[in-house]
Amino acid sequence: MKIQIVKIKHLAVMTGMALAGLGGSGSMTPANALTFNFTPTAATSQQARDGFAAAGALWSSLFTDDVIINLSIDYSVLDAGTLGQASSASNYYSYQNVYNALNSDKTTADDTRAVNSLSNSSTYKTLINHTTDNPNGNGSLTAYTYDSNWVEVNRANAKALGLIGTSSTTDASISFNSLFTWDFDRSNGISSSAYDFVGVAAHEIGHALGFVSGVDYIDGAVDSAFQSSAIAALDLFRYSTASQAVNAIDITAGTSDKYFSLDNGVTKIASFSTGSVLGDGRQASHWKDNLGLGIMDPTSANGELLQITNNDAQSLDVIGWNRRNTAIVPEPADFAGTFICAAFGVKLVLKRRKYLAEVTVPERDLEV
Repeated sequence: MKIQIVKIKHLAVMTGMALAGLGGSGSMTPANALTFNFTPTAATSQQARDGFAAAGALWSSLFTDDVIINLSIDYSVLDAGTLGQASSASNYYSYQNVYNALNSDKTTADDTRAVNSLSNSSTYKTLINHTTDNPNGNGSLTAYTYDSNWVEVNRANAKALGLIGTSSTTDASISFNSLFTWDFDRSNGISSSAYDFVGVAAHEIGHALGFVSGVDYIDGAVDSAFQSSAIAALDLFRYSTASQAVNAIDITAGTSDKYFSLDNGVTKIASFSTGSVLGDGRQASHWKDNLGLGIMDPTSANGELLQITNNDAQSLDVIGWNRRNTAIVPEPADFAGTFICAAFGVKLVLKRRKYLAEVTVPERDLEV
């Protein structure tokens, strides 16, 4: 069975985020919190609207940025086999502008560590491969170093960094297929036959906030432009043993371990997925699959309650979101099925996966 998630890129750029009630429902954000302005289609049920609001509230409870993120949401009958559709807007910025914005936005010890690990110049050093002008041959997987000076930043992330201001422009769009079975109430766990609507929506919103990777471009195709402008803000903290040895970030396509680090790769915090084509079979815009690293894992399951972890919050904190001084208390885990989302728009193949309760689901291919 094939399930398709349509991904559209480059809608626009802006600064900030927040949570607003949907369809007349009251605001769920704490004081001094990012705000989400949800614009539902007419087909979106009140239940789905409330589910999106609850997903936004999960993030709003963690960050204090006084910004508004405009999200278009839809819950309706989509094409046969389509679970959902998602898109995020983004723009390119000079590395120096991004560095300056990150430096000005420091509010936590992690922010300071992260900025101190970055190059304070007009360029940053990457370990890269699979480009048309690779000195080892067109499209070669042999890595080489390259000094780049551009960063791609999602609109929502750019708002948090002050790179763009308030506007009514849509920052991201998310659609869910109403033909699938969703559980909208997390208070009593997730039904074994349903997907966690709020959790999946929070996952998609996490991508809109900036949990993305330019490695998905490099992994999915060969283009000379990839060498200079493929990376996302989170990639500034993407390392491997090989890249750490040459004092560079790692944006190579391949199966070697790539990990989140705030000290130039010396300390590994959590592993990233490495690519759906040339990597481990999962889009690079996620944590490593099946390790319980966070809500930005690439797969989930029927009956599984998706949870935001410290890894998720820390990763968004260091790319510009101002983290509230609040401990994250994990919710009880559940089990079952499989789901995966598209972050940068490359084909994703999802194999069968076993869970603690030995629950499996039919193989599903997700293509964008």
